[in-house]
Amino acid sequence: MAGSTVGDDQESGRTEFAIRLRAAIATSGLSLDRIQARLRARGVVVSVTALSYWQSGKRQPERQSSLSAVRTLEEILDIPAGSLLGLLPPPRPRGGAGKRHAGGEPMSFPRQVLQPLLDKVGAPHALDQQQPLKMVGLHDLCEIATDGGQRAVTARAVFQAAADGQDRWLLVYTQDDPAAGAPELHAVRNCRVGRAEVDEAHGLIVAELLFDRPINRGETHLIEYTLTNSGPPYPECRNTHYREFRRPVREYLLEVRFAPGTAPGRCWQYSRNGATGTLARRALKLDGADGVHAVVFDFGPGVFGIDWD
Repeated sequence: MAGSTVGDDQESGRTEFAIRLRAAIATSGLSLDRIQARLRARGVVVSVTALSYWQSGKRQPERQSSLSAVRTLEEILDIPAGSLLGLLPPPRPRGGAGKRHAGGEPMSFPRQVLQPLLDKVGAPHALDQQQPLKMVGLHDLCEIATDGGQRAVTARAVFQAAADGQDRWLLVYTQDDPAAGAPELHAVRNCRVGRAEVDEAHGLIVAELLFDRPINRGETHLIEYTLTNSGPPYPECRNTHYREFRRPVREYLLEVRFAPGTAPGRCWQYSRNGATGTLARRALKLDGADGVHAVVFDFGPGVFGIDWD
């Protein structure tokens, strides 16, 4: 009989949950497509890709909707209730360690982590000095892949100069899934990537975006760039995307677009003004293109984002 022993699975990094699930699927004689169809017939939507990742150990169910799917999966595979769920550890907190409080409250990265990267890109005083560029408008488009991970973020930003000769913007971006590594930064319009430094351990990237031309006091400049992740599997995003603004922004538009057929049942926008403000949430409606958006005006300092089931 062909197959792997438990010892081989453990050496390849598979969890006990993945080993048991893989064995139950093999015993059932059902293909992943058939299992997905039976789940869907019971009102449970799980992609074939997600099922494949679960049995291979690349991912494990963490969201409430995924845990509910595992309960139904136990019925379909005709195994005792709880035999798979009991192998899963408690869900991890939403958000990266040291980056977000419980309840979806993001935090600034510790200075001791960020400062060495700022030093390397020639901006050692960026956290303390008044910036001569003001972000007046920002549009983020976050693309979520079939497996629920983050495929890419495309940003269009408009800046206004408070002094002459402004020719660059400093980007600081953190990945919610540090184990996946930092995303690749690509300049799309009216800029190019200058010096860039990556902290792989924290999924953190600091980079210069150099303008096509310097702008003077009162002038504005629009740039566009993308941050793309490799996959599948794509980096876990904990069912959320947000921006943390250290200074006020006149307008921020956030779009989240889901892979066809994978849109969640519920989405919310959330915001917190300042470090100690009250967290405010509001339900959002999905559009006809498997997407959702939220916009805020004259916001910050603070955090604004969208999360979903």
